[in-house]
Amino acid sequence: MLKFSQWPGRRERHLIRRQDNPLFPDKARTITQQALTEAQRLDHEEIVEFIPHFRTLIQQAVTLQPNVESDVILKLKEELDKSYEQACGLADDQTETKQAIKKLIAVIMGAVEGGAKNDPVALDELEQERLARDTHFQLLENRLVADLLYPEQVIPEQELIATLFSVTDEEFGAAITLFDQPQLEALSEQAQAAITQWQNADVDTRQAEQRLVDMNSLLRALSGELSQ
Repeated sequence: MLKFSQWPGRRERHLIRRQDNPLFPDKARTITQQALTEAQRLDHEEIVEFIPHFRTLIQQAVTLQPNVESDVILKLKEELDKSYEQACGLADDQTETKQAIKKLIAVIMGAVEGGAKNDPVALDELEQERLARDTHFQLLENRLVADLLYPEQVIPEQELIATLFSVTDEEFGAAITLFDQPQLEALSEQAQAAITQWQNADVDTRQAEQRLVDMNSLLRALSGELSQ
């Protein structure tokens, strides 16, 4: 019997999505112990590689000099943003790590805002950036979003529709916002073909059909925005 982790990493999570899922091909939905062990190993290796890099960022943040150039500060903030994005998809409970990253970013941005305190336009831009970052970080709390944004592909393209159409409504609603109009058009075509294939195999497609309706509604909304 397979023993999945309490806090699975991104590779193990995708195996869990596939297990006994009729929207995936027969071979993909049968998870072997070897595949699970390998996924857990790779997820653990990602944490091992993440920790020293994160510690380096902490050291850089706490040793920043008051007169450091703004380019250095913004580069460090960008690296911290990427670390938060990665941490959201790591195995184990990364709550403390994510909180630490947020605090470091707040300190860094506080220094940037201090340097722009006499520039209302710059302060407004920084506030808009903060709001966008908060929204992005909230979106990343959805594990599927974190997995889809990971630079290394852990969800094969040919398994994307099956994944989107079998996750929870919350996961689907968050993940679908990552795609632009051309991507959604391609996904919609793939989804229609997949639904036909599933129906021919006597798979229950009611949820998939509703997801396609939702996808096309978003696509129409995007088309309307672009035509204005």
